[in-house]
Amino acid sequence: MNDYPELSEMHLDALREISNIGMGNAVTALAQLVNRRIDMKVPRAQFMPFEETIALVGGLEEEVACVSLRILGDVLGTVLFIFNGDSARQLVDLLMGLPPGTTVELDEIGQSAVKEIGNLLTGAFINALSQLTMLNMITTVPMFAMDMLGAVVADLMIASGRVEDNVLVIGTDLVHEEDTVINGHFFLLTDPGAIDKLFAALGLA
Repeated sequence: MNDYPELSEMHLDALREISNIGMGNAVTALAQLVNRRIDMKVPRAQFMPFEETIALVGGLEEEVACVSLRILGDVLGTVLFIFNGDSARQLVDLLMGLPPGTTVELDEIGQSAVKEIGNLLTGAFINALSQLTMLNMITTVPMFAMDMLGAVVADLMIASGRVEDNVLVIGTDLVHEEDTVINGHFFLLTDPGAIDKLFAALGLA
């Protein structure tokens, strides 16, 4: 169901295609970084009220690792990449070449690794969006937080200020071998008017 009444299925198809391009580029870079094959399931892109996105990640008390950064330039907004705690630890094992289940806590090195991958994934999406729209989109230095989802969201909303009621959510599953699936959620929180500007640049206004 499309919870954003101004967006047609054509709009969402365009976002899915951008997601495929951007995330596909990021996964290729990630695979080269760890020198292992990594696949990505086709992203699930939808617009929905921000309050409803909480349930997708697991609830307000779910432990999460969140990488966030601001978008500046022609389009203003905030990008989040959120992994639940288990997926964040699996990601560290993958990056460090450790057997699955080795990492039980994210130390400074582990947090830095997750932050870098979140930055890689979000940066690739924004770069793809910028190239396709020909809009100038600059991302700031990423911030990292690991806490309960409720606390992370509260801090981010205070920092972001006023945003559109509905946000773009892209679910991603990074798959390494058969038994390792790393779940992540990408969120694009746009300042008022930014979504209309994006679709106008894509010729879909």
